Amino acid sequence: MSHPTRAGIDESAAKRTDVATVRSEDPADGVRVLTIDRRHRRNALDHATYLALVAALEDTDADPDIRAIVLTGAGDTFTSGNDIADFRQQGPRGGPLLFSALIKLRKPVIAAVEGHAVGIGVTLLLHCDLAFAGETAQFRLPFTALGLCPEGGSSYLLPRLAGEKRANEMLLLGERFTAAEAAAAGLINRAVPSGDALEDAVRAAATLAQRPTASVLATKALIRAHRDPTVSAALAAELEVFAERLADEATQAILSAPRG
Repeated sequence: MSHPTRAGIDESAAKRTDVATVRSEDPADGVRVLTIDRRHRRNALDHATYLALVAALEDTDADPDIRAIVLTGAGDTFTSGNDIADFRQQGPRGGPLLFSALIKLRKPVIAAVEGHAVGIGVTLLLHCDLAFAGETAQFRLPFTALGLCPEGGSSYLLPRLAGEKRANEMLLLGERFTAAEAAAAGLINRAVPSGDALEDAVRAAATLAQRPTASVLATKALIRAHRDPTVSAALAAELEVFAERLADEATQAILSAPRG
């Protein structure tokens, strides 16, 4: 399927602003698309990008003209996870800020995934209300391979979605899995033809934007009301262990090793 502009967005007409490495555009009435754009680093998240993304999410949630949010990555990668060089210097500061912002969002968030989603690129999907992925997208949670542990509340949310055995496979073995497998595990709603994830996400967001806003917000709040306190507790427990693992000499050796 040919896409002169991503998701049919008219780049000359759409409202756009640039905040560091996060682009914002409004392709349809009531819809905002936030795009992680660090293509030179495969959209890896450094601390500045975390801060920009949190600010963009909070600003969008407060904007009365926006009723649904789409989150995606520029180019052919959703996000390759943390920027390791920056991460070793800054520590696990950005991730908790992002997850806290996602938990507090009142408006629905829809993820559009193409290419690779690694680490936090997978766990943040657990906090999106809907998610679509191109059928050739690849997912991976490489925490144990890096000497780390789960984050983003995934130690609680992933078993709840996928079942304990499948979650164990994803989190302990950390092997790549496909968009079809992600859909079967409940991480995404469905796999779509490659290149169509953003278009499908914008379409879903536009549908939500046309619904009575109070009804949409109330429904999301009810769905999450009993879940969020447990998720917050899981986030805190994970962060404590994550910091311990990050300080470990063996973990530092893994993170400092050259990568191809």
